[in-house]
Amino acid sequence: MSKKKRNIHDIIYIGGDNMRPLADTLRPNKLEDVVGQKHLIGEGQILYNLVKHGKIFSMILYGPCGTGKTTLAYTIINELDLKYEFLNAVINSKKDLDEVISKAKANGGIVLIMDEIHRLNKDKQDLLLPYLENGLITLIGLTTANPYHSINPAIRSRCQLFEVKLLSDDDIKEALNKAVKYLDKIDISEEAISYIARLSGGDLRYAYNLLEVAYYASDNFKIDLEDVKKINNKPSLYIDKNDDGYYDVISALQKSIRGSDVNAALHYLARLVVAEDLDIIFRRLSVIAYEDIGLANPAIGPRLEAAIKAAERVGLPEARIPLGEIVIDMALSPKSNSAHVAFDNAINDVQMGHVGKVPDHIKTNSKDYKYPHNYKGSYVKQQYLPDELVGRKYYNPKTTSKYEMNLKNIYDRINKA
Repeated sequence: MSKKKRNIHDIIYIGGDNMRPLADTLRPNKLEDVVGQKHLIGEGQILYNLVKHGKIFSMILYGPCGTGKTTLAYTIINELDLKYEFLNAVINSKKDLDEVISKAKANGGIVLIMDEIHRLNKDKQDLLLPYLENGLITLIGLTTANPYHSINPAIRSRCQLFEVKLLSDDDIKEALNKAVKYLDKIDISEEAISYIARLSGGDLRYAYNLLEVAYYASDNFKIDLEDVKKINNKPSLYIDKNDDGYYDVISALQKSIRGSDVNAALHYLARLVVAEDLDIIFRRLSVIAYEDIGLANPAIGPRLEAAIKAAERVGLPEARIPLGEIVIDMALSPKSNSAHVAFDNAINDVQMGHVGKVPDHIKTNSKDYKYPHNYKGSYVKQQYLPDELVGRKYYNPKTTSKYEMNLKNIYDRINKA
């Protein structure tokens, strides 16, 4: 008997008239139908073998949005025909978790799929841990965050950690070509499919959503490249402020400028500009100006402030012009971290209790204080540090620029006086 072609027009939510998203409609039931993640589900790989042997352990699947974490969890459950419950660490309450525990006790065990596991609060963690220990609950945690930093060690130590990676353009195109078979009367060009794949940035859900919008927004379900561009011409960049990927891009921008790789710096700046996040650009460039360039080129500070003011004044898209210029300037500028390292050394002394008394002659209204401006060269030798710290040197100048070389010469003369 031939199988009737599925049509998303006919698929609705239970109890409602709204259509299910295409991404949900096309969620596979078998590992062999999952797109990508061959390092986990390819023949002979760890999740493939676990399913093959009918065994499951508590695990955390981590990776960017739209890469298939939820799909992997459901296909494992489906392949092994296991009883399961799905909770969201933020939305669901402690009472909901209690109900899952009751079901686990009644059934002799259950699999709990927990979305946003990195946001599970302490009360829920304390409730869950004993049942992870005795195996009554097998946890499949899902998160976009780095589990080594964001998940409670007590939970993490009881789980295997598996990274779910961004999908390649070829993976996305493979999935889109399968999806096309479920859309009646669709006529989409390969050029449009390739463009959607490239735009998705490895996020299959984003690609499905874009395809679905293009399908319904098209004339007679015929879709070409220009139709897709009218809907969206901005890539999915994974710059979510609650996601590690967001901080990775910011970190990469700073490291590229620090490493004087002007092209990489422009690339990461472009990702933040396209995501229209000017505030984080302004804050991070201000840090870089004083942390990484510092005394090698102190004029960069005022130049950066001027660029920020210009960017604020004109807004996007023109803000990209002063920002691109200042990032080139910063990346190719001489670098020195001597000032912030010096001050961190001083702070460390204070925090360790190395303080001592202020010398009497530089206390308020002291008659023994020597006023430097009354002496030749506006300098006179006298003790300023507390007795316990005499001879302590925090500042070690670098010689990466003429400006700091001049400071070093002055510093050396003073130390020899």
